[in-house]
Order: sequence, then structure tokens, then C-alpha cells
Amino acid sequence: MPRVLNFCRCKLPPTLIWITAAILFYLTFRACVENSNPSPALLSSSHSYSSMSILERRKLLYDKMARDLDEHGAAFLKGGETSQSLSISDLFELRNGSVTPVLKVADPPVRATVLYLSSEYSIPISKAVRETFLPYFNDVIWFQNTSIYHSSMFHASHHLTPVTATDDEIEAEANIIKGVAELVCPLKIILDRVVLTSTGVLLGCWQIISGTDPAIIRGKLRDALPRAPKKQLYDSVLLHTSFARLLGRPKILLEKPEMPSDQLQLFHELVGALNNKLQGFEATMSELWFVEEYDVLALALNGRIKTRRFPLGCRGN
Repeated sequence: MPRVLNFCRCKLPPTLIWITAAILFYLTFRACVENSNPSPALLSSSHSYSSMSILERRKLLYDKMARDLDEHGAAFLKGGETSQSLSISDLFELRNGSVTPVLKVADPPVRATVLYLSSEYSIPISKAVRETFLPYFNDVIWFQNTSIYHSSMFHASHHLTPVTATDDEIEAEANIIKGVAELVCPLKIILDRVVLTSTGVLLGCWQIISGTDPAIIRGKLRDALPRAPKKQLYDSVLLHTSFARLLGRPKILLEKPEMPSDQLQLFHELVGALNNKLQGFEATMSELWFVEEYDVLALALNGRIKTRRFPLGCRGN
């Protein structure tokens, strides 16, 4: 019996050491496996955080856009520049009491990729814009053509950084964009707000309910079109649509003295009235267009364009 006791006292420490080492090895192995293969819940949480970051960034951008009129005043009343550094007086003129665009050849043509907003949505939006603003700006307002409501995504070439291309190269770009469209899912969107910029543009600012986020679409296009201008025209998270452009003073201030004398106050009241009609408006974007603009700002001014339309296929979901 004493020998047995001696045996146990002799063998017990190495046994404990071996068992402890085995447990530590197992726990370390489990930790490595779990870290290399996150759980679905962890992945979902990470995805939600990323999505929330984009939503918040977009909201902050829209807040800044909404402050633009107060911070810079109504520059459009003084013939100021557009957001793309073009003079308003170079883009429009008044003929026979109506606004007429001044079309200028784009050399080389601008090559833009845009998300199309169908007339199912553009017509009721335009109706609300006209009802709200036309009585005040009857001959100094330009309404966006409802057949080409859109949100700009990416430019293979723009007027600030022209990128020339042969016909074959343009066709290759079109095929590349078609391939991107096949991966992208249709976007269900909701109108966050309408803002009036200091340059006189009425913009619809959208948030995303579902589908591929604009930031991801732009990233795919950037990767697919390496020759495109490094500096693009818009923030990567922005999703906006031009509804109309104000080009002069509201005549109602002269015709009805009881109206507010402060022009900025009137502008805010009109934008507020339009938001009461349109805020929360939902739509779906299901086509990506590749547009060659043969005139400067042809999409905005009803100029000459060549359009290739690609349905969003959602194959990359």
C-alpha cells in the first residue's frame, strides 16, 4: 500500500500538467476557429453597423445641403454658378416669356452612368413641384424632363476631366457597365427631403430601404472603369434627383404685398410645402443607364443623348 501511495504522489503532477496542457490547447484551437469563422449573428451585427454608418453619413450630407441656401444665400438670383462650375446665364435664356436652355456641344461627349427613375414616380413628383412653385416662378423656372429623371452614379468622362475614347472603347465601357448592372439589386428608395440649393436647384434627396447601396455601386464602377476621372462629381453615398431649377426672383412678391418680404423666408416656406407633399414618397430604381451626352448637361437641359439601358439583375446578391 505505501508503494501505491508513493506511486500516486510521484505520477500525479505530470498527469495534471498533461491534462491542463490539453485543455489549454483545445481552448486555444476553439478560439482560433471562432475568430476565423464569425457566427452569423456577428456577421449580421457588423453588416448592420456598416449600413448604419452609410445611412448616417448620407443624413449628415443632406443636412449640409439643406443649410446651403442659408449659408450662401440665393446665388442664383445674381446669375451665379451651378454646382458643376457652369454659369447659369450660359445655360438658360428667356425667350418669349419662357425659359429656354442654351445647348452647347460637349467635346468630348460626357459619358455618365445613372440610375433611372421611371415616369411612374417622376410624373407625380413633377406634378407636386409644379403645383407648389409654378404660381411663384411662372416664367423663371426650369422643370426636369419627367422621361429622364435620374440619379447620377459615375462618370467615365466629364467636362472637368475629359477622357477621350474611341467607339470601340465606348462599347467596351458599355459592356462593362452592363456587367455591373447584372450584379446590382434594384433599389427601393424613400424621399428623405427636398432641398433648395444656393444655385437654385430643387433636389430630391433619397434614402435606401433595400437593394444595393449607391456607395457600393460607385465602388463597383470605379473598379470596373480604371480610366475614369479619379475625381468624381458627387459624394459616394449621395442619391439625389434634380426636380427643377429656379432662375429668377418670384414675381409674387411684387404682385401680393402681403406676402413675406424676405425672399429666403419665402423659399423655405415653399420647400416646406413641397416636403409636406413628397417627404416619405417611395419608389424603385431598377435600371442603370450608360448615357453619352453630346451637349453640355444634356440630361438636365433636354440636349442630345445616346442611352444604353441595363436592367439590374441582382446576380451578385
